[in-house]
Amino acid sequence: MRQTPECKSRDMPSPDTQIVPKIAKLTVSGNKQTMGFAVPSASELNGQGGTVCPRVQAMDDSMEEADSSVASPNVTNTSPNSEDLNSTPSQGKGAGKSKQKINIKEELEKRQGGKQLLNLVVIGHVDAGKSTLMGHLLYLLGHVNKRTMHKYEQESKKAGKASFAYAWVLDETGEERQRGVTMDVGMTKFETRTKVITLMDAPGHKDFIPNMITGAAQADVAVLVVDASRGEFEAGFEAGGQTREHALLVRSLGVTQLAVVVNKMDQVNWQEERFREVTSKLGHFLKQAGFKDSDVHYVPTSGLSGENLSKKSEIKELTSWYQGPCLIDQIEACSFNMTTIRGGKTKNRFVWSLQILLKAPQRSIDKPFRLCASDVFKDQGSGFCVTGKIEAGYIQAGERLLVMPPNETCTVKGITLHDEAVDWAAAGDHVSLTLTGVDIIKINVGCVFCSPSEPIRASTRFRARVLIFNFDIPVTQGFPVIIHYQTVSEPATIRKLISVLHKSTGEVVKKKPK
Repeated sequence: MRQTPECKSRDMPSPDTQIVPKIAKLTVSGNKQTMGFAVPSASELNGQGGTVCPRVQAMDDSMEEADSSVASPNVTNTSPNSEDLNSTPSQGKGAGKSKQKINIKEELEKRQGGKQLLNLVVIGHVDAGKSTLMGHLLYLLGHVNKRTMHKYEQESKKAGKASFAYAWVLDETGEERQRGVTMDVGMTKFETRTKVITLMDAPGHKDFIPNMITGAAQADVAVLVVDASRGEFEAGFEAGGQTREHALLVRSLGVTQLAVVVNKMDQVNWQEERFREVTSKLGHFLKQAGFKDSDVHYVPTSGLSGENLSKKSEIKELTSWYQGPCLIDQIEACSFNMTTIRGGKTKNRFVWSLQILLKAPQRSIDKPFRLCASDVFKDQGSGFCVTGKIEAGYIQAGERLLVMPPNETCTVKGITLHDEAVDWAAAGDHVSLTLTGVDIIKINVGCVFCSPSEPIRASTRFRARVLIFNFDIPVTQGFPVIIHYQTVSEPATIRKLISVLHKSTGEVVKKKPK
C-alpha cells in the first residue's frame, strides 16, 4: 500500500529527540580527530585539569552548546573524562579480568636461563654474501636441519642459482629468491652458550635502504660483511657503494659495536696482504665515522664453504697468519686485540688476547612501555596484529595500551615471540601483538604504543644534534630533510640553526650560524 505524506511525517523522528544528539556525536568525534596529539598530562590525569565536559552532557546539550564545544577544543580535551569511550579503560569487566603484575626481572631470568639477549643486524654492500654467510652459520649451528637444507639445494639448482642455497634460509619470499637479492629484513633467533640472539638480515641494495634502516634501528650490535674479492670490495667501499653508507647509518642509529666479516677470502687464497689491505682502509674510515678501535673486530671467513664460521679454520693458508676467533666466538663471548710479535720483535703475524666482546645493553624494563610498530597486518581471527621491538617496559596479555599519535586505546589480546604464544614480553623482544578495541585503519607503521598512564609526548618541533657526512650542499634555515626514526620516515624542515659543534668534544664552535 502506498504511504501518504501524513504517514511519512508520523514515522519521522522529532528534531529535538534525534537530530541534535547525532550532531553532538559527530562534533565530539571530529574534535577528537582534530586534537589527536593532545594527550592529558600527568597532573591532569590526577584531577588537576581544566573544565570537564562529559560526553553524556554533550549528548543532551543544545545545538549552540555543541557549537561552542567545537570552538574551544582545548577545554574539552584537557581532561581524561572527555575522551571517547574506546579511549578510557572501563572500570568494570576490564578491571576484573586484569592479570596480576609479574616480577619481570625474575621472569626474564627464568626465560633466558641466565643468557643475555642480543639484537644483531647484518649489513653490507649488495652481493657481499650476507645471506649466504648467516644461512650457512645457522645450518652449522643446527638451527636448519639437513632435510630442509637438502630441499633448498635442490630447488636452487632447478632455479639455476645453486650457490644461493644457504641464502634461501633467510630469503624466504619468491621474489627475493628469483632475483637473488634480499629485499626485506629477514629475522630469526638462535642461541649460543651465553646469548640469545635475534638475527636481522638487512638488504644491501640501495633501493631498499628504508628497509635496512628498519632493521638497523632495532639492533644492539652490527656485523658488517665486505667482499674480499679484487674489485668487489672497492666497488662497495668507494663512492656510491653501500659499505660506507651502511656503516654511517648504523652508527647514526646508535650502534657502537661492530664485527667486520671479511668474506670470500677463499677467492683470494686466504692472502694476509689482502686481509690487511681491506682492514686498513675500513679501519681508517670507521674511526672517522665515530667507531672506537676497541669496538671494531675483524674476522676472515668464507660463507659459501663455511670456513671460520662456527669453529676455527684448519686451513694452513689461514692459520699461518690468523689465530683469532671464528665468527660465532666473536659474536658470543670474545673480543680480540691485534698485536704482532716475533721473539720480542714485531712481525706480520696476528696473535690475540682474550677480552669481553659485543656486550648486550641494559634493558629498560623499569621504564614505561614503548613499542614502535614496524608492520601492521590483519589476523585470521578477530583483531589485527602489529610487530616491532619493545624499546622499554614490558607488556602482559590483557593489558590496555595507548596508540600515538592517533590517541586511541586498545587491548592486547595476545603476544607472539619468535612464533610462540607467550603471556608477557619485555624490553628488547621483537614481538607481534594481537590487538582489539581499535580500528586497523587508524594504525600505521611508525605508531608508538605506550602505557596509558604514562603516554609519550607528541610535538610538531624538536631540537636535534646532527652529524653531517660528505655533504656538498650547505645546510641553511628552511632546508628540507627526511627524518628516519625507527620504522617511519617523515618530511621535515630545519627552522633554525642554533650552533656549530666540534665533532670530537661537542663544544660550541660558532653560535647562530647562517
